[in-house]
Amino acid sequence: MARLTALNPEEVTGKTKDLFNAVQAKLGVVPNMMRTMGNSPAVLEGYLNLSGALSHGKLSAKTGELIALAVSESNSCDYCLAAHTFIGEKLVKADPAVLQAARKGNSDDVKTEAILQLAKTLISKNGLVNDEDVNKAKIAGVSDAEIAETIAHVALNVLTNYFNNVANTEIDFPAVSSLEFQN
Repeated sequence: MARLTALNPEEVTGKTKDLFNAVQAKLGVVPNMMRTMGNSPAVLEGYLNLSGALSHGKLSAKTGELIALAVSESNSCDYCLAAHTFIGEKLVKADPAVLQAARKGNSDDVKTEAILQLAKTLISKNGLVNDEDVNKAKIAGVSDAEIAETIAHVALNVLTNYFNNVANTEIDFPAVSSLEFQN
């Protein structure tokens, strides 16, 4: 059962209403995570602004989704695993095997794998990476800008993972099981 209330878009007013209208216009729906974030317009606006800014970065939408899956798997966020698997398949048209591999930090592409491994390392080391961790990414061809964006994608997904894990947000995407429970 949800611990925080997912607001009804038809009943909100003010800044939350404006943000919900923008989400509705873009996505055609206001997902439960955003409906729950709407309890604090500052949280929802911050999430939307960082997400929007990263959509104009060096990393592709597909790479962003793969990072989201790697981070969500690390943080055991069932809501985000479901959402990013759905988005990965339906919107960025990634192969399901690619999405599954990303959850483990793996990719057939050397540069993408280096980005995913960096993301996993950031999570496991609480951001306290060392020179070797960063150099592995650089040797694989990851630029300083892409490393910076990887850090930002990780931070964005830690926010959503923690938010949904605390809120126990009702999953409104096709459910996906954590790899921990698939073995």
